[in-house]
Amino acid sequence: MTPEQPPEPYQPSWRRTAGAFLILGCIALWAGLVVQLAGLVGRLPALAQALFYLVAGMAWIWILPLRNILSWSETGRWRR
Repeated sequence: MTPEQPPEPYQPSWRRTAGAFLILGCIALWAGLVVQLAGLVGRLPALAQALFYLVAGMAWIWILPLRNILSWSETGRWRR
């Protein structure tokens, strides 16, 4: 029998750090875009404003590459 070898120490991936910074950058850009549109949206009725911000928030998750960035930072592949 061979003696059991100790497990290798965990080496964090650089992709996780890069992915976190990429997500923060995307959030900053998206927030800047929404702020630029706030003047126009502010003229709409309250229900239309709520709908705009709801759609803008959902677009951040589904249209922008947030999901792909998270997948890439975990697996190293851009698409699943």
